[in-house]
Amino acid sequence: QVQLVESGGGLVQAGGSLRLSCAASGSIGSINDMGWYRQTPGNQRESVAVITSGASTIYADSVKGRFTVSRDDAKKMVYLQMTSLKPEDTAVYYCNADVRRKFTSLYQSYWGQGTQVTVSS
Repeated sequence: QVQLVESGGGLVQAGGSLRLSCAASGSIGSINDMGWYRQTPGNQRESVAVITSGASTIYADSVKGRFTVSRDDAKKMVYLQMTSLKPEDTAVYYCNADVRRKFTSLYQSYWGQGTQVTVSS
């Protein structure tokens, strides 16, 4: 089994900062892309930031210049540093990773359970 567990969400005032963390654990052979997505009620989950195994990054236009995604492969973790937060950043944030389990050859997508980020105006 593979598990992703997020932490670091909470309530922050507009203009503030938060750092989200996501730890992957279980029978992991290797991890390819890792990333963060977010979802608000009644809307589809959207990509916020993705980091490849080669450390290339892709950001949604709405967060460019404000959010930074990073990863620590030794610890099997991915982070999202969020600055200059806006009320429209309020959402449940989900961690995602493409993982190859030990003794297998295919990558599968795994999701965390989500962490709430609320930005007050």
